[in-house]
Amino acid sequence: MPSYHHLGQIPGKRHTAFRSPGGALYNEELMGNEGFSGLSSLLYHIHPPTMVRAAGANQPLESVEAEDRSLRHRHFKTSGVGAGGDPVSARQLLLWNEDASISIARPTGSAEFFFRNGQADELIYVSDGGGILRSPFGRLPFRRGDYLIIPRGITYRMELWPGEHRYLIVESRGVIRTPKRYRNNYGQHLESAPFCERDFRLPQELETIDERGDFEVVVKHRGGLHRYVYARHPFDVVGWDGYYYPWALNIEDFMPTVGKVHLPPPVHQVFEGDGFVVCNFVPRLYDFHPDAVPVPYHHTNAQSDEVLYYASERFMSRRGIEYGSITHHPDGIPHGPHPGLIEPSIGKKETDELAVMVDTFRPLRVARGAEAIEDTAYPTSWLPADE
Repeated sequence: MPSYHHLGQIPGKRHTAFRSPGGALYNEELMGNEGFSGLSSLLYHIHPPTMVRAAGANQPLESVEAEDRSLRHRHFKTSGVGAGGDPVSARQLLLWNEDASISIARPTGSAEFFFRNGQADELIYVSDGGGILRSPFGRLPFRRGDYLIIPRGITYRMELWPGEHRYLIVESRGVIRTPKRYRNNYGQHLESAPFCERDFRLPQELETIDERGDFEVVVKHRGGLHRYVYARHPFDVVGWDGYYYPWALNIEDFMPTVGKVHLPPPVHQVFEGDGFVVCNFVPRLYDFHPDAVPVPYHHTNAQSDEVLYYASERFMSRRGIEYGSITHHPDGIPHGPHPGLIEPSIGKKETDELAVMVDTFRPLRVARGAEAIEDTAYPTSWLPADE
């Protein structure tokens, strides 16, 4: 989990008078989750963060389920999602349930407005592209392979560098966190964890912007986008400290665990939320038992839906996928390696695959917009050629 961090100027004690060089009081704001018992940070604004000029303009966001709701394995080719828009408007919902939603985005430019997700923590996997995530907490540069973790309620804007951008986005009803088993009783990551605090990138270079004007903040909440206009720039923070802020972890900093025989997906876990886990499959050595079968065995996901995002066109147990493919293997139907991939894997020394997996513990619904990019032949792709 994030550790204590601070930037800029802060007073010696919380909730005490803290003044500007001219004598004006700075405005203290506590931002955190779970009421007053979760992670939080204290921010010090030049002006009150409540100076709203206008509020309203609700744009409903409907999660419409696909007409064909039959139970089957699915393969979505996200290359069919058109590029365009900004990091907010470009989001295309594919799958969702009560705990999480999974979207893809291929933005082509930065947003003119600021964004705040008031109903979900966000995990953004940067499959392509890079830029700077700006927030009241400072600058957070991001690049290909980054996981960006943005707790709910934080106002931010992603400024994109030139080039192609592609994101996998998970929005979580609960707090997105590192697995509890990776941390000791004090919250520090264990020596046995596949990453540690040294790998986390935190906001730097606090930007204090004292400007008056009309600053649009789009707030996602209660199933819609709500437009707020503030009289002061939202980044007028002179200092902050605490545990609540956006942060990044690159997939290349995940150190995979290797076993004598095939190890199940939990060893690849990187995050967890309420009702789901996130794992990643990265380049690694294969199992070293002389008769080890490196590809996964067939398995039935009882009480779990499996979603795999293929961040490369190669995956040890799968045929017919491409870069950006997403497969959805629902609860209760067995799946496993495609025909002809088990025997050739025996004796191989390593894999260079790259993928992100989201396993949910409640069934996922397929969004109507996902139908247009579905590979409808996928459910029969396990049939041998002679069947």
